[in-house]
Amino acid sequence: MFKEQLKEKQQLIEKELHRILEVEENPQIIYEAMKYSVFAGGKRLRPVLCLSSCELFEGDIKKALPVACAIELIHTYSLIHDDLPAMDNDDLRRGKPTNHKVYGEAIAILAGDGLLNLAFEVLIRHALENPHDYQRILKATNEIARASGCKGMIGGQVVDILSQNTKLTYEELKFMHEHKTGALIEASVCAGAYIAGAIEEDIHALREYASLIGLAFQIKDDILDVIGEEEKLGKKVGSDREKGKVTFVNIFGLKKSQQMVVELTQKAIEILDRFGEKALFLKELSNYLIERVN
Repeated sequence: MFKEQLKEKQQLIEKELHRILEVEENPQIIYEAMKYSVFAGGKRLRPVLCLSSCELFEGDIKKALPVACAIELIHTYSLIHDDLPAMDNDDLRRGKPTNHKVYGEAIAILAGDGLLNLAFEVLIRHALENPHDYQRILKATNEIARASGCKGMIGGQVVDILSQNTKLTYEELKFMHEHKTGALIEASVCAGAYIAGAIEEDIHALREYASLIGLAFQIKDDILDVIGEEEKLGKKVGSDREKGKVTFVNIFGLKKSQQMVVELTQKAIEILDRFGEKALFLKELSNYLIERVN
């Protein structure tokens, strides 16, 4: 049942992303580069979280769909830029050559910029086309903008770059990942709740939930970089160590890190208890994330 529901949401997202990116304009290469990374085989975790939190409050997920897809566009832009030689210098992403390996660094940078701008174009157009839901969409947009900016994802990326080949404390590492990875996951969950008209008390609970699964998700990534299979990961294993990155596995070891993932996920699921049976899909999704192999 869970896998069927997940697939249904992923298909909805995929269809909407194709609609958004149905562009036949010049210069065609920039749209080609944008599509290359958007449709490279992502799990669509963030937009699924957005739709699911909207559904939790009996909201119309069709109204959350453009918001969910905007988040995925922002996530994809961040991956393109992350892979650049000046950042992580990766050759593979999801088993395929990274954007700059196919289109060159300049077009890759512009493709990332294009996706970021397109995301906010989608959000603003959605608000203008739905004046009755304008305030809800605006709250979701504000959440996404904060999470993807210097107070969120970009701020975390800066810390990541500056901390290579240095020693970080647990608190410093946690801060970095709460911003670099966790902020957009948190925004995905909260944005869907805003679209559904959830009250602030419930959004606060969801924010705590998302913070926990965001951290668990990152620790799982660190674990997979050590024990994952390259074929399933779609990228080289052990790249964090090669780049001198500080990870949870470096600090706590493999066994403790695996235990932390389970404990954080359990705490997150406990927060969802307040929502009763309506939170079943989100609970199952949380477990799915810690069992993943890529």
